Amino acid sequence: MMTFSEALKHPENTPYDRLKALGITLPEAPPPIANFVTHVLEGKLLFLSGQGPNDSEGRAHTGKVGADVSVEAAYGHARLTGINLIAVMHAALGDLGRVRRVVKLLGMVNATPDFADHPAVINGCSDLFIEVFGENGIHARSAVGHGSLPGQITVEIEAIVAID
Repeated sequence: MMTFSEALKHPENTPYDRLKALGITLPEAPPPIANFVTHVLEGKLLFLSGQGPNDSEGRAHTGKVGADVSVEAAYGHARLTGINLIAVMHAALGDLGRVRRVVKLLGMVNATPDFADHPAVINGCSDLFIEVFGENGIHARSAVGHGSLPGQITVEIEAIVAID
């Protein structure tokens, strides 16, 4: 995993170079699961609908964080969700180089009522965005717990991105 300081040492690298260095191949942008679109482009802002932890074979990671899913596993699920969000960015923009700034994330965790480490879970996505976009990946964020999420997925994350 590339650290933030390592990402900043290589500002000449594109997001695609950084993805390659991380060993990440972007999947096809996951389709919406209901009556909505994956993104809306409004002016210089790209609004990304919530994505979940679906792997390249379409399998969704499910379970309750704090019961049958560990913080470490859920961190990985949030990272995978971040990859899916980046895939939507790529599909929407055609070039990740157009990302001026990741402005805001809303991370939702399917957690037990007594679970209290939501930020550590959503760091999986936040860390990835900083690794891929460098300074432009630093964002405002909320990380909250829910009693359930669609299909009992472990995490769902949505984003707002400023673009050039």
